[in-house]
Amino acid sequence: MTWQLLPSFTLLSTTTTTPPSSFKPSTQLPPPRQRSTTHIPTHIYSHPAAILLELCTSLNELHQILPLVIKSNLHHHHLFHTKLLSLFSKFGSLPEAARVFDHLVPIQDRVDVLYHTMLKGYALNSSSSSSLDNALSFFIRMNTDGVRPVVYNFTYLLKACANNSDLRTGKQIHAQVVVNGYASNLISMNGVVNLYAKCRLVDEARKMFDRMPERDRVCWNTIIAGYSQNRVPKRALELFVRMQREEDEIGRRPDLVTIVSVLPACADIGSLWIGKSVHGYVVKAGFESLVNVSTALVDVYSKCGCVGTARYIFDNMQYRNVVSWNSMIDGYTQNGNSEEALELFQRMLNERVEPTNVTIMKALSACADLGDIVKGEFIHKMLCQLELSSNVSVMNSLISMYCKCKRVDVAAEIFENLQGKTLVSWNAMLLGYTQNGLVNAALNHFCKLHQQNIKPDSFTMVSVIPALAELSVLRQAKWIHGLVTRTCFSNDVFVMTALVDMYAKCGAVNTARKLFDMMDERHVTTWNAMIDGYGTHGLGRAAVDLFSEMRKGDIMPNGITFLSIISGCSHSGLVEEGRGYFAAMKEDYGLEPSMDHYGAMVDLLGRAGQLNEAWGFIQNMPIGPGINVYGAMLGACNIHKNVDIGKKAADKLFELDPEEGGYHVLLANIYTRASMWDEMAKVRTSMEKKGLQKTPGCSLVDLRNEVHTFYSGSTSHPQSKKIYVFLETLIDEIKAAGYVPDNNTIRGVDEDVQEQLLSSHSEKLAIAFGLLNTSPGTTIHIRKNLRVCGDCHNATKYISLVTGREIVVRDMHRFHHFKSGTCSCGDYW
Repeated sequence: MTWQLLPSFTLLSTTTTTPPSSFKPSTQLPPPRQRSTTHIPTHIYSHPAAILLELCTSLNELHQILPLVIKSNLHHHHLFHTKLLSLFSKFGSLPEAARVFDHLVPIQDRVDVLYHTMLKGYALNSSSSSSLDNALSFFIRMNTDGVRPVVYNFTYLLKACANNSDLRTGKQIHAQVVVNGYASNLISMNGVVNLYAKCRLVDEARKMFDRMPERDRVCWNTIIAGYSQNRVPKRALELFVRMQREEDEIGRRPDLVTIVSVLPACADIGSLWIGKSVHGYVVKAGFESLVNVSTALVDVYSKCGCVGTARYIFDNMQYRNVVSWNSMIDGYTQNGNSEEALELFQRMLNERVEPTNVTIMKALSACADLGDIVKGEFIHKMLCQLELSSNVSVMNSLISMYCKCKRVDVAAEIFENLQGKTLVSWNAMLLGYTQNGLVNAALNHFCKLHQQNIKPDSFTMVSVIPALAELSVLRQAKWIHGLVTRTCFSNDVFVMTALVDMYAKCGAVNTARKLFDMMDERHVTTWNAMIDGYGTHGLGRAAVDLFSEMRKGDIMPNGITFLSIISGCSHSGLVEEGRGYFAAMKEDYGLEPSMDHYGAMVDLLGRAGQLNEAWGFIQNMPIGPGINVYGAMLGACNIHKNVDIGKKAADKLFELDPEEGGYHVLLANIYTRASMWDEMAKVRTSMEKKGLQKTPGCSLVDLRNEVHTFYSGSTSHPQSKKIYVFLETLIDEIKAAGYVPDNNTIRGVDEDVQEQLLSSHSEKLAIAFGLLNTSPGTTIHIRKNLRVCGDCHNATKYISLVTGREIVVRDMHRFHHFKSGTCSCGDYW
């Protein structure tokens, strides 16, 4: 309902003073105003209208009470003016509060307290820059009307600036605090500390804190919360300890606000023993039953890896709010227990707790980790019902979920239709393309971002650099490196780690090492990238030396580190070293080997020809062997022509992954090498019946900003005739140098045809094209989607010898650097 005090009241618009472009109130104190001497009869305090105003809890109730106030003729007393201003402001109806001040209160009756109350209302309702301007305008009006500001005026304005992160205006208010003589006032300076902390100038906040001649508990809580909220947990904890020491001397101890401020710092720093210490204080102080404290403890224990303890606290909470549920769900997700997270989410729904946007984002994250598209689609429908489809943060999480569930098409549609895209939206889609191997889509997406003048952040760079690493084009790698330098990300450890990994995957392992050595800070992922780079280039000894250097430092190796070093040993035949690292995982570092580690060990033993030991290793695994384990075993049997174990491994693979044709091809190759033609024919026939096909081999060459793709025997390239003529001559040259074609893998055709088929393999076509179209001395870079075959490997060695060229080939497993008739793998691959 609408209300009116006088017939003309609602017809009059609110008049406000327009703030100047730069807020600069007078530095001179206003002259004293003539005070109103209106007498307030004491009996009006007990009037029913006064009592009803005191009990008023909503704007609707206030509208119903107002006619009684007017009828009782109480609205002429400034006591009720003040109360009305306070209530309208409290209920968020600033226009009505302004009408009371401007049109109900006579100018001569506007006592100072009315100005202070009105300013407080403006400040408390300053949720945007425009509403903050209204507060500042009224502050100027106060000065103009001769009302001298009091300390609380500044605290309200400082709080409004802090909540709006308006540092510029906040500094001007700070200046007014000093001008008006409140620079040593405890309350006003606490507001200044809060301002700088909320504006992310926590060092400036600390300077203000240190200058305060005296401090109360609120001051300590403000600076501790400032450090905690600005992710400087170590400083927050240091001040917490100092507070306990100094405040104990005067009988003041940390209160509830202190605890709620310091617990997030414990969580961020991941210090379990500090978290337990604070938990002990919580119990002694009797705070453990408070929902916000218990929720903060759930967060602390979850982030310290003690998810069981977090769940115990959660289960024993007398009351849980939605934040409690969110913290526990997030705790499970962050600790890799996504199934538990979704089960708890379902329980939350069963208990009729309505999810918030945060809940939905955590649940979507759990679905993404599990790749559970069914539950993800269910949550998608739910968020639409909750009217969260316009929430950009929620939709960003939805994009990430669909990308991780390999439905990039759905994610792209959501992205295109999303209103108000943020950089996070662009990054989520970019990472989705990269993680799903859609390199060209990722690069096109990055170019669109660049064209729209959206400034990338470090996450953008970390998302696009792996796409370029997958492309493995050195020219593109140098371009993105230049962009990193121009955008000032050269000191970001994760961006630089991505560059190290990229250069290694582009064949420039020496450049990768130079970047690695230049880094002032290295994360465990940095070491992993460099160790893995050495391993994939067949530089096993360099990988071992670097790992030894890492173990001498402060950074602890993780599971990825051991996977990289064991794989590096596998590519270089360092069997004993690999065995030692596998044992050290659990014995020295308490790391449980994953399926990938077991697969790497089988590959290590198998490549070295220790097939029986590798098969025995599989039989003794404490967990059921997966596809990668049997795949490594089958690959080793193909290299060493072991039919018996190869057949056993293949049978297991046919059970685990019956739709993959590559395993059938490997088994057929084993039979071919053993001249078991009937068995080979059976495998081929089985493939035909099941509709399985071999992945066609292709090789790619990047030349003059264009990628050229070659398939075995293809003639679609514009230079095909020229390539085949040149290749025929090249084959004759390398034969003269000692090359002998390996015809054992082809059956049923004449020897001349066998050689013709071998000479048209994709690698040879790509190399011939590169030789024809580059100047002498240029290194040729080739990418192959499958493992390099034995004949092409041998032929490429001779090609590097007769042409004097260095040829770098990246296949699906590793790099081969061919130079002067030799390969970096030492024929061990």
